[in-house]
Amino acid sequence: MTIPVKLRPEIVALAAYRQGKPASDDAFKLSSNENPFEPIPEVIEAIVGASGVNRYPNATGLELRGAIAERFGVSAGQVHLGAGSVAIIAQLIQAAAGAGDEVLYAWRSFEAYPGLVSVAGASSVQVPVTADGRHDLFAMTAAITDRTRVVIVCTPNNPSSTIVTAEEFTRFMGRVPADVLVLLDEAYAEFVTDPSAVDGRALTGRYPNLVVLRTFSKAYGLAGLRIGYAVGPEYILDAARSTAIPLSVTEPSQRAALVSLLHEDVLLERVARIAVLRDRVWSALVDQGWSVPVPQGNFVWLPTGERTVEATEVFERHGLVVRPFAPEGIRISIGESESVDKLLKAAQEVVGNLTSSAGAPALD
Repeated sequence: MTIPVKLRPEIVALAAYRQGKPASDDAFKLSSNENPFEPIPEVIEAIVGASGVNRYPNATGLELRGAIAERFGVSAGQVHLGAGSVAIIAQLIQAAAGAGDEVLYAWRSFEAYPGLVSVAGASSVQVPVTADGRHDLFAMTAAITDRTRVVIVCTPNNPSSTIVTAEEFTRFMGRVPADVLVLLDEAYAEFVTDPSAVDGRALTGRYPNLVVLRTFSKAYGLAGLRIGYAVGPEYILDAARSTAIPLSVTEPSQRAALVSLLHEDVLLERVARIAVLRDRVWSALVDQGWSVPVPQGNFVWLPTGERTVEATEVFERHGLVVRPFAPEGIRISIGESESVDKLLKAAQEVVGNLTSSAGAPALD
């Protein structure tokens, strides 16, 4: 009889992160919040011209860290690179929280958070979002205890696409104990057009317990290269560096990110086009009868409730792969402009189905 290897029960019980469903050749993939634009030629050239893959990458990433530091007005030591911003969140949680400690965040929010907390051996404290999908920052601060080590604020929130305002965040930070690490997850910051939104760049140096996280995956279209960054106090980022897997940020990703910053105007013009398309989709959804949060990421949220699985099937019949979060709703990325008519046609069918049900959650 084979004796099974002893594994941590909380890890065995943990569901693995589920990537967005791939799309067939005749469908649009709107499930992973990817940038629909192909890389600019300069990025392709940088990837091809990076040092050979038989050599390890530059472990310090100093050139890229310096470029980011210049934009944030900090030193290179206050910038840390990771294989996507989620990797850095994992490092920071492991650096600050362990068995008996708590990590607090809004829910529903980024689906990776619970797993990252469990892997660190800490406990999750999930504070429900408001009815319109926004962080309830007052409730979050009320949930902080002497066991709380980390608080995560995701804005725009994934999957609801809602923001935290600068004023709200200032009040929030005034209530959070100074020895609790706050992570401001701004993976979609470049898509924000609401001038009232919090902006991590304006907070540099203001709070000694704050780390701001961003990524090149979304706005800059480098999702396949996995590179993100954090800006914050150097001693906190040193702790993250201590927990990081060595040499996990590849040379091609560093080169591509540097070139992206050099050609930022071109890439952010694409972001602006996505934001315009997002607002058009949102307005059309409202006209159809949906009660949809005002989106500020590159995606919209449809609160389809208990009929989420059924609604997802409707979108699939229309050639759209979307991201269901049953039994709450569906997240739909803003993709190619050609996908919009299909999206709105499917949404019209879904909202019609919901209208015929008593107490439909998606309608005013």
